Amino acid sequence: MVGYTIRRILALIPLLLAVVTVTFFLMHAVQGGPFDSDRPLNEATRARLEEKYNLDGTLGEQYVHYMRNLANADLGVSFSNDRPVRAIIADRFPVSLHLGLYAFAFAITFGLVLGIVAALHQNGRWDYVTVFLSTVGAALPPFILAPFLVWTFALKLDWFNVLSSDYGPISVTDWSWIWHDMTHLQQMVLPTVALGFLPAAFIARVTRASMLEVLRQDYIRTARSKGLDHFQVVMRHAIRNALIPVLTIAGPIFAGLITGSFIIERAFSIPGLGRSFIESVINRDYGVIMGTTVFFAVIISVMNLLVDLAYAIVDPRIRL
Repeated sequence: MVGYTIRRILALIPLLLAVVTVTFFLMHAVQGGPFDSDRPLNEATRARLEEKYNLDGTLGEQYVHYMRNLANADLGVSFSNDRPVRAIIADRFPVSLHLGLYAFAFAITFGLVLGIVAALHQNGRWDYVTVFLSTVGAALPPFILAPFLVWTFALKLDWFNVLSSDYGPISVTDWSWIWHDMTHLQQMVLPTVALGFLPAAFIARVTRASMLEVLRQDYIRTARSKGLDHFQVVMRHAIRNALIPVLTIAGPIFAGLITGSFIIERAFSIPGLGRSFIESVINRDYGVIMGTTVFFAVIISVMNLLVDLAYAIVDPRIRL
């Protein structure tokens, strides 16, 4: 286990190098630059800005300069406000993490419950309800679901206030902010459902299919023939083995939720990292684009590693 973990961590180095390299050259290949606007700068001002942000060299020289800074854990600065990219991530990521934790808890709980109930009542009423909800969830992307929830539950019914939540400053190292914001749980309901409904539907479908397959296995029939009641068979034998496919998708889903969603953050006025990333793309803010891309790549890679390690915990028969 230890040797496998070390090898996987070392394998992250070329992976991150490839991500940084591809992102860097694709970013510079897009037409336009960080200092292009409706009011063009004069040549002297543009030259000073390019010199300040090390954009006056060739593309190869800029790449080498960025990689040298990255090796020293320097993600650069934002061209829009001259702030260090690390400071921007430190401000924006806890907000996305806050929302992502709620959305993931909703998705995994709702998805698992629906999937298990549907499998245990195959071709029954609950199975049809689950299949219907899963189909609706897969057919409703967040950019459609979010405005619908706001219009219905915030504007028409006035059940939720989605514009007065205080999202900052939040610290990742001080976990008491989670319990502090629990007092504002009502304000988190709509963005949580909007962000977590699609992955919840996906998890429900995967859980249902996995449970149906496990329930047909020989060892399940053997356990029943030994006299174990239905609850023991399901809890001790079926669910644990059915969770393996769910773990495979849970890691990437979690990474995607906590890194922020521009659509949800824009719809509910949440100043998260996803919204910051899209704004940096629009503004050609090279420093923020590269910094958040590296940050996203690290989170997704780490989550994939944790999923692989979790296999051995869920099913001891698996040997890494």
